[in-house]
Amino acid sequence: QVQLVESGGGLVQPGGSLRLSCAASGFTFSSYAMYWYRQVPGKERELVAYINSGGGTTTYADSVKGRFTISRDNAKNTVYLQMNSLKPEDTAVYYCKVRLGAVNHVWGQGTQVTVSS
Repeated sequence: QVQLVESGGGLVQPGGSLRLSCAASGFTFSSYAMYWYRQVPGKERELVAYINSGGGTTTYADSVKGRFTISRDNAKNTVYLQMNSLKPEDTAVYYCKVRLGAVNHVWGQGTQVTVSS
């Protein structure tokens, strides 16, 4: 059974850092690109970062470029999102996703990140 489990969210002050993790199971992790998205109530889910299967290619939303870093450890079947210089507008539920096929997208349950003083 394909499963993605996010962790690492929490409450942090503006300017602080968090590292999110997404542990994957049930598929050949090293063969697939991975994605981080975020969503706030009433808004569409937003793509935050992408990493290809080997980890050599990454892309970021303009809003997080230079502050967030996506990485992966294929030996641990885990993808990470290092978030630095956090802002209140980064507050959201963060999800990881794998696209196993054209219409087969699997999501984790999400982890809440709140940036507030």
